[in-house]
Amino acid sequence: ETMIYLDYASATPVDKDVLDCYLDVTNKYYGNPNSNHDMGNMAKKVIDDANIKIADILNINPDELIYTSGATESNNLAIFGTAYRYKNFGNHILVSSLEHNSVMSACLRLQEEGYEIEIIPVNRDGVVDIDFLKSMIRPTTILVSVTSVDSELGIKQPIQEIGKLLKNYDHIVFHTDASQAIGKINIDIQNADLVTIAPHKFYGLMGISILVKRKNIELKPQILGGKSTTVYRSGTPNTNLIASTAVAIEKVYKNLDERYNYVNELHDYLINILKQNKDVIINSPVNSLPYTINISVKGIKSVLFVDKLNQNGVMVSSKTSCCPIMTPSKLVYALTKDKGRASSSIRISLSHLTTREEIDKFINIFNKVYKEVKNGKV
Repeated sequence: ETMIYLDYASATPVDKDVLDCYLDVTNKYYGNPNSNHDMGNMAKKVIDDANIKIADILNINPDELIYTSGATESNNLAIFGTAYRYKNFGNHILVSSLEHNSVMSACLRLQEEGYEIEIIPVNRDGVVDIDFLKSMIRPTTILVSVTSVDSELGIKQPIQEIGKLLKNYDHIVFHTDASQAIGKINIDIQNADLVTIAPHKFYGLMGISILVKRKNIELKPQILGGKSTTVYRSGTPNTNLIASTAVAIEKVYKNLDERYNYVNELHDYLINILKQNKDVIINSPVNSLPYTINISVKGIKSVLFVDKLNQNGVMVSSKTSCCPIMTPSKLVYALTKDKGRASSSIRISLSHLTTREEIDKFINIFNKVYKEVKNGKV
């Protein structure tokens, strides 16, 4: 039975060392890190060591790490936490049109509460135009959120430059959702105030995320309770998840370039074959990362195509897993302004674990399904 997994952008398998660390810490350090006894202190030391390791790799301070339950919570904390904390300075928020649902939905809620949300348009390559962004800034702007790399097309945004621009304004907080960037590329987050990181996108475990919060930024906590690793998010710290995340980050950064180059070759190989089919349109622009290939198959609804591929043992997605299934892809539409392409878009996402043999098998199955659907044999 064929099983070809090409949906690494939604979740990756857990690295063995990460899982080993999780089990080891779970068994050995089961005390509450906030308890003032030896077992608690041992657990707290494990967390402190992990913080130092992670902060060192990301080039930040250990006390700039907030742990949450996942990237959705990190994005919510960033958006609501900033909006409520800085509301005395204004109520204007700018977000790009390529944001994940967990950013967009938070903004829609704020809009209901009287905040003004504006969408920053992207140019033909899907990139935020910095001059245009500058023209949108008002005295009441308090937050700008632009994803580092979006989840559907894999387009890399100029977050260093955006951050540099926003440094000129006193009360603007800059958030970037880096879920699809950290662990894939070497990304400089020095100019961002808030950064969302998702370990399950780079062979870590689900159920944990990091929100990097730079020292000079304040947030209004959204989850209240007792002491945690920071005052910004209550809850007993997960010693095991935090320690294993440090292992995941360490491993992925050690192999970053090597993995990138491997995936890049695989990406070019696959794109060249796909391009031979005149009904296949490549939606991912040139500046997108090789990890994500977004295509549209002319005249074929993506939900149907993805389902048929799945029946043949190939797993891809029609768009971000968190979106309503029957609607066209908002991101592909934002880029192409073409409803047809947005309704027929498919996301193939690769990994260093993907083999050339899997790609060849995928192509064969893709061609077979394409013929069947095209000839109405469905």
